[in-house]
This record gives sequence, structure tokens and C-alpha cells, in this order.
Amino acid sequence: MPGPNLEAVIAATREVGDMAMARWRGEGQAVNVWNKSPDNPVSDVDLAVDARLKAVLSAMVPEAGWLSEETADNEARLSRRAMWCVDPIDGTRDFIRGRPGWCVSVALVVDGAPELGVLYAPALDELWVAQRGRGALLNGETLLASSRTTFDGARVPADSLPKIDRDLVMVTKPNSIALRMALVADDRADLVATLRWGFEWDVAAAALIGIEAGAAVTDAFGQPLIFNTPRAQAFGVIASAPGIHAAVVDRLHDRAVALTS
Repeated sequence: MPGPNLEAVIAATREVGDMAMARWRGEGQAVNVWNKSPDNPVSDVDLAVDARLKAVLSAMVPEAGWLSEETADNEARLSRRAMWCVDPIDGTRDFIRGRPGWCVSVALVVDGAPELGVLYAPALDELWVAQRGRGALLNGETLLASSRTTFDGARVPADSLPKIDRDLVMVTKPNSIALRMALVADDRADLVATLRWGFEWDVAAAALIGIEAGAAVTDAFGQPLIFNTPRAQAFGVIASAPGIHAAVVDRLHDRAVALTS
């Protein structure tokens, strides 16, 4: 199956990111925000970015399915080898609060695995790009993930830590889970982990960026992430330095079991 032109995917992601950035800066009409469900905000900018990306990306690979946070899911994607997996604005809370920790996340999944991923965080001036087997880049520079081998003292993007995890070191936490995972790819963090059901669109692009930078990326139980599944969800995500991945899985195991049993 012929893939899309990577530069065209990057251009499409930049276009919508710059459009969102103008609104974030207060240019044009005010951002309209509401809750899709309790404590689950969305804005008119999310929807505008989603619509534009769907039109442009679907034209690049007409045979690909579509999965996005802001589009009603359609099981027709399950019969497609390829699928666009998109979060129009990952980190909406930061976006609507005027904070920079948000990005546009675009991945092309083929046969259950991301083949290319792009994260664009215009408020941070960061463009993250990865292709399977070809490495990962941040603003054109090759990424190399954390090589940490000692769990104690590992850097984790967090606002606070439970007592059991206070042997870790907190670093700045963007609201976007994709950007938090990308910090591991850039050796600005050693570990990111969640213990909740998360959607594929949250992590598809960042998972490939992490893997191509040399990070270990799995679900909360240490199992490989699989994409284009019927539920479009996995329980938790771990992105870490390979040398501490086993320790992370061990640390989280009982909590993960308790939350899923």
C-alpha cells in the first residue's frame, strides 16, 4: 500500500496547528468551550482542526479509515489496513487556559502499528516527526531517548506524586499526554505512566516517536500497544528509558491489577 508523502502530512499538521495557535493567542473570535461530558472539555477549535485534517488526510490515503477524538467512531475502519489516528488538540485544558502544553497529534496506523507520527506544538515551537524504522526528529534534530538504568531518581512529568512514588523526581508536566511521552524521547524525562483506560488517538503518534528514539513504550502491564482495535482503547501507557521499564511495570503492577479487576 503506497504511503502518503511525509512532507505533505507535516504541512497539513502545521497548517491546522498554526490556525489553532492564532485562536490561542486571541486572534479572531473568542474560543467557544463546552463539556462533552463531565470534566471533559472541548472547543470549537478542536472541531475545526478535526474537520480540516479529515478532509486533507483522507484525500492523501483514500483507502484509510479514520479515528479521531472529535469524530463519531465508525467500525468500517476495522476492515481497513490503514487508519488515520488523530487528536486535533491533545491537551485541550492547557489550550483553553492559555498554557502552551498542547499539540496536534497525527499518526498513520498500518496493520495495527503506527507507520508515521507527527506532533506539532506551536506554542512551544516544537515539531516532532517519526517514521517506522527511520528514527525520530524534533525540529529536524535526531532524538535519543533517556538511557537511565536506575529507577530511583527517575524524572517524571507530574504536578504531584503519591507517597509510594516519591523516590522519583518531578519535572514540568504539559497537559498533553503525547507531549509528556515525547519528553522521554528527547531525554527530558525518564518515565511517563498512566493507569486508566486511554484512547488510541492520545498516544499513537507519540508511541512511534518514543519507540523510534529508543524508548520502551507499552501498556500499563508491559504489553505492546496495538492500534485500530474495536474499543480503540488500552489500559494505561508506559513510555520509559528501556533500562527502567521492567521496574516501572513492577512498581505499577498491583495498582493496575486493582484498577482492572
